[in-house]
Amino acid sequence: MTPVTSRRTPATRTAGRDAWTVILCWITVMLEGYDLVVLGAIIPTLLKTRHLGMTAGDATTVATLSLVGVAIGAVCVGPLADRLGRRLLLIGSVVLFSVFTILVPLAGSVAMFAVLRLIAGVGLGACMPVSLTMMAEHMPAARRARASTLTMTGYHTGAVITSLLALQVTDNWQILFYVLGVAGLLVAVVQWFRLPESAAFVRAKEEQDSPRVPFTELLKPAYLRAGIGVWVASFMGLLLVYGLNTWLPKLMNDAGYPVPTAVTQLLILNVGGVVGLVVGGFVADRRGIKGTALGWFGVSVVMLACLSVKMENDLLLDLVVFLTGVFVFSAQVLVYAYVTNFYPAAVRGTALGSASGIGRIGSIVGPSITGALVTAGIGHPWGFYFFALVAAFAFLSVLTLPRRAEPTPVEAVAPAV
Repeated sequence: MTPVTSRRTPATRTAGRDAWTVILCWITVMLEGYDLVVLGAIIPTLLKTRHLGMTAGDATTVATLSLVGVAIGAVCVGPLADRLGRRLLLIGSVVLFSVFTILVPLAGSVAMFAVLRLIAGVGLGACMPVSLTMMAEHMPAARRARASTLTMTGYHTGAVITSLLALQVTDNWQILFYVLGVAGLLVAVVQWFRLPESAAFVRAKEEQDSPRVPFTELLKPAYLRAGIGVWVASFMGLLLVYGLNTWLPKLMNDAGYPVPTAVTQLLILNVGGVVGLVVGGFVADRRGIKGTALGWFGVSVVMLACLSVKMENDLLLDLVVFLTGVFVFSAQVLVYAYVTNFYPAAVRGTALGSASGIGRIGSIVGPSITGALVTAGIGHPWGFYFFALVAAFAFLSVLTLPRRAEPTPVEAVAPAV
């Protein structure tokens, strides 16, 4: 008898490759969430123990340089991805931030601490845009809001893991960096063997003569109104996300809450973020992205203002922080979902790139201004007043967004990362 052999069909092989892409890109986003929250979780400890003589001003500098590195990585990712490929760039970026993250606890001065965080940030900044792009290719158009929000649940899952570990290790904060660095290197090994190249990159390489859409296309009347609204909302949204994740424990500590309670609020905030992303994407696909984003930013204003009030009831405090995470974090991601839904394919890549780049500026400004308020001794309540005002500006910017585009004729191209 002829033995029966099991053969995988092309459809099965494709499904397997798609599954590995989704899993590994989600994990990469999770690692970024872990990293960008880890500093906020340990700042109170670093200042309390005066590690390397660190002051509040030094902590602000370190936080700012970390985000400058992320911004540099995000800006450089497009040309490098087009030249090297999505897969190779993603793996290289994970290795870069993992190695320099392991080195952070070994820094002998505040300056070296900051430099190591800067370099790690460069690698980290390239990870999320590539991951989001590869993930988006595996979602149908009708689920674009959920594609963005579900991917970003990885970010806040990583933040939750950081917060849980921070509560366990307390003064042994170095463990947090070692865990992240080793985990990143292990993920890079799996990516090397299991992560396939992006189908969009392969197609782009086969169409070398395809024209690219210039940034000036977004300045034409058909897109200018939407562009300005998206840029402002993205700037304000990322300012809130990074400002809160970096400084919430310190702001809560300044309000009179003990350090364990302050770090616990970072955990609760990001648990709320995960819930908000799942719910926000579902509601936006059913009820409309613009209306959902408006409601989310509107509630964010109220929640952030409430945090400026010292709460004696722990349950009430937990509820307000949880709701803050639910609405603030998913509101920001809904801005990107609006871009993928509003712009036609020919200009979508350019629009997403501009929104991400301008948003990264907000991610630097937020921790810097909040750090300045902390250094001045007025982090609480003025830090939360500042955040509430930022959310109000985001609400107004979303309010100006058109619901439908009136596109100008543009040649279709394969969007770059």
